[in-house]
Amino acid sequence: MATGTQPPTSHGAATGVRSPGRAAIAARHLRTDRWWLSPAATAAGLLAFVAYSTWRAFANADYYAAPYVSPFYSPCLAENCVPMRGGPNWAILGSWWGLSPALLILVFPLGFRLTCYYYRKAYYRGFWAAPPACAVAEPHRTYTGETRFPLLLQNLHRYFFYAALPVAGILTYDTALTFRNSDYAWGHAGLGTLIFLVNIALIWAYTLSCHSCRHIVGGRLRHFSKHPVRYRLWTWVGRLNRRHMQLAWASLISVAVCDLYVYLLATGAFDDPRFF
Repeated sequence: MATGTQPPTSHGAATGVRSPGRAAIAARHLRTDRWWLSPAATAAGLLAFVAYSTWRAFANADYYAAPYVSPFYSPCLAENCVPMRGGPNWAILGSWWGLSPALLILVFPLGFRLTCYYYRKAYYRGFWAAPPACAVAEPHRTYTGETRFPLLLQNLHRYFFYAALPVAGILTYDTALTFRNSDYAWGHAGLGTLIFLVNIALIWAYTLSCHSCRHIVGGRLRHFSKHPVRYRLWTWVGRLNRRHMQLAWASLISVAVCDLYVYLLATGAFDDPRFF
């Protein structure tokens, strides 16, 4: 005899949170707070960045204003890059690439972020409602986790981490070049220099706070006492790892601000204010 607490099964055998082994609670949740605000804000923030970065990546213009180069376009690997005196304009791929050069390099930092453990949680909840929030049942009838394509590709995160390291190193070089003036003489510092310094600090903090980095530094060790250097590094990365979510958002915003600043300079919206 069915009771009022049992969920409907008119669409076939119940699976996932409605499986026979789970508690038979008809209500989707018992929360009374505005639990939907967090996933909605996450989805809005990620959509805003995707829209902006897509526009800038395909624009193929206004990404260099001496001595600043947009982090979306560095390193520039094709011959159709604008001249960047002293910058990482290597053109190692020749002239066959006719699209925006940003599309050649963004795949690595974006792949690193797309497979990041925090970002997975963010867009799983924000876009797929899997789950929408803590203590809120998923609306999906089945759950397979990350065992099938394309989510199986999330396992590439550790390899994207290795690819993200040289990109961060090149952006560090770009930041050093911001201490030149428009005539490429050293001894310059402007507002852009400060923006680039903040950005590269956040990028390194986010990269090193990665769970894969923490595992590489201290994983698989049976005795920390026998590896004091790795243990010390592991504790440092662990402190950063506690702020991984905040660093993920801060670095995402800072890289967009960096690119926007270069775009405004390149289009002549204003001149770079100089400190000295």
